[in-house]
Amino acid sequence: MKKEIELTIAPDNIYNYEFIRKEAAREIRTDVNEITHVSIIKRSIDARRINPVYKIKAIAYIREAPFKDIIKFDFKNVEKGKAVIIVGFGPAGMFAALRFLELGIKPIILERGKDVRSRRRDLRAIQQFGVVNPDSNYCFGEGGAGTYSDGKLYTRSTKRGNVKRILNLLVYHGAQSEILIDSHPHIGSNILPRVVSNIRETILRYGGEIHFDSRVTDFIIEQSRIRGVIVNDEKEYIADAVILSVGHSARDIYYLLDKKKIMIEPKPFAVGVRIEHPQSLIDNIQYHTKKRHPNLPAASYNIACQVDDKGVYSFCMCPGGIIIPASTAPGELVLNGMSLSRRDSPFANSGLVVTVDENDWVQYKNMGVFAGLEFQKSIEAAAFEAGGKNQKAPAQRVVDFLKGKVSDSLPETSYIPGTVSCDLNELFPERIKKSLHEALLIFNKKMPGYISAEAQILAAETRTSSPVRIPRVKITLRHSQIEGLYPAGEGAGYAGGIVSAAIDGEKIAEAVADYII
Repeated sequence: MKKEIELTIAPDNIYNYEFIRKEAAREIRTDVNEITHVSIIKRSIDARRINPVYKIKAIAYIREAPFKDIIKFDFKNVEKGKAVIIVGFGPAGMFAALRFLELGIKPIILERGKDVRSRRRDLRAIQQFGVVNPDSNYCFGEGGAGTYSDGKLYTRSTKRGNVKRILNLLVYHGAQSEILIDSHPHIGSNILPRVVSNIRETILRYGGEIHFDSRVTDFIIEQSRIRGVIVNDEKEYIADAVILSVGHSARDIYYLLDKKKIMIEPKPFAVGVRIEHPQSLIDNIQYHTKKRHPNLPAASYNIACQVDDKGVYSFCMCPGGIIIPASTAPGELVLNGMSLSRRDSPFANSGLVVTVDENDWVQYKNMGVFAGLEFQKSIEAAAFEAGGKNQKAPAQRVVDFLKGKVSDSLPETSYIPGTVSCDLNELFPERIKKSLHEALLIFNKKMPGYISAEAQILAAETRTSSPVRIPRVKITLRHSQIEGLYPAGEGAGYAGGIVSAAIDGEKIAEAVADYII
């Protein structure tokens, strides 16, 4: 016999199995010796009270052995199967490829960047020397932007696909099993490279192909049907279909699509800053204590509000994390956040962004479908200029930002390239600046202490999502004009994170299978 139960456990005892077993017996009102096993299936933190507690959902086994639900994946050898080109090896591309192995289809993956190990040299170059490799950086390379920028797995896309399956695939490839039970699962940028490498090995072992340093420079199209692609201006790859899973920063692909008269369209996105606090301050606000319990993780937050017609919200919050330079080309400055699995940095950072649409980029309307992208580029170029043209970030204490005053000094920061004191009010149009000001005041009411002399903002956070959508037919999921072309993931405008992109990649793989088999 087994019974699903819910328990409230103090941090002191969250890792005390015998205590949890006794609590399960008390909840069921039976002798503890009757409980043969307690399996936790969900774990979250309730910090609404003065003393935070864990809420766990568990299955208590009564006088019977526990049942372990092992998910197996039926990967097939696809070396001689029908072939599909996958452009981009981020989450959408990776999980499309893994699904193809189950469907008997051979994935041919073309990744403009390098493998995870080789990428590290280029990340070091941008961090320490301000040198940006346009094909290998925090956004481009094996695993995509997620590999070296945190690995948060929380998603609201539960209706789009099987989140549990995605998490189990990650565990199968080396992620920690805790991601299966935590309400806000997180892998960490120290573990993700190993997971990504293991996924690569699975794809190769079962007959797939992966080609690094392979930037798609042209499409081979005949009679409104894609036949293949050209890589690095010279090598042709031919296949039965092509998946575009290029990520939200692959501007050259957007320009190529437009040049080939393949339909793309502008879409709303968000721009703003990275805000950084001491992690101890966020712990204090969220956990109501000056010293966090050692069994509690670094506190996080998720806040949003509406200012006039604009949404303002925290984005990609990284407790115990660092701020990183996510620029993908010389002459621009883009910021993102990351954290390791332990989340033990003394800093907390988050994007603080404002939604933008065609009303914000009206001055670029002559750029047509690229008006929003040009607006995005203009902010990144202004941040690069203000920071000194070397990947240093323009920064300002939050209290000074609200006063329109350049900070006399700046707090310590996790951002390795360093900061330059500037008035960030000058980087943004009036509507965005006004929205950030008012939102900060609102957020401070929700989280007293959020506005603090210790808090600073750094610019610019602009890559929340793609400023362009590659349209696809709702039922078949192929491009609305080109037969055999399947846009996928964040870069196509259909996902917003690792899990949602992975789900979209699997959906696209299944749609392609219906088309070619």
